[in-house]
Amino acid sequence: MATQDNDAKPTPAGPERTGARDVERVAYWLDDAFTVPGTRFRVGFDGLAGLVPGVGDALVTVPALWIVLRGIGAGVPNAVVARMVGNVLLDSVLGTVPVVGDLFDFAWKANRRNARV
Repeated sequence: MATQDNDAKPTPAGPERTGARDVERVAYWLDDAFTVPGTRFRVGFDGLAGLVPGVGDALVTVPALWIVLRGIGAGVPNAVVARMVGNVLLDSVLGTVPVVGDLFDFAWKANRRNARV
């Protein structure tokens, strides 16, 4: 009779890896989904939403914070979570400054930074 191995490690396609793919996918759409025509520069919904005065930056802060929550759920150390929150806050606050904030949104890519963690 075969014994069952209760200590088996999850496969790379298991729940942990699937969660990482979800985070990477959200970060991609927020920071890199589109190529600026004629360049190799990529932008996402985070930068584009920032062009909408008032509500644009607030709308993309929700999925950005979801990435942070996934990091917390994955057991990321508190110091790293603090850095992730700092990335989101910097992106959100500076993104509200007209013109300069929009350029910052296109370049900073806080979600991609947080997904790497």
